[in-house]
Amino acid sequence: MDVTDATFSSVVLDNDLPVLVDFGADWCGACRMIEPVIHELASDLGGQAVVAQVDVDDNPQIAARYGIKALPTLMVFKDGQPVEKVVGAARKAELRARIDSHSAPSKTLL
Repeated sequence: MDVTDATFSSVVLDNDLPVLVDFGADWCGACRMIEPVIHELASDLGGQAVVAQVDVDDNPQIAARYGIKALPTLMVFKDGQPVEKVVGAARKAELRARIDSHSAPSKTLL
């Protein structure tokens, strides 16, 4: 899901689910390299979390607000607050673990 300066609050900050935000740009080689991983995570997570992408060139307010200095930067938000940050390309398993650590535990009936 592409997020803009205008939609960031409603999609990321006001979301009840954990949100992985991929801050990147079209010209960034490492961003293009991890794009398939980001798409796989979005598919795998279904209703457990939201995966969003922010183009920092088109949305400079968000990038400035969160001090994005290197690309890609991946941040996990929970309850409107950044709780995890990874700078540079990361493996799918690492990103999944960071998201899962902020997901609500599943409820089971006894």
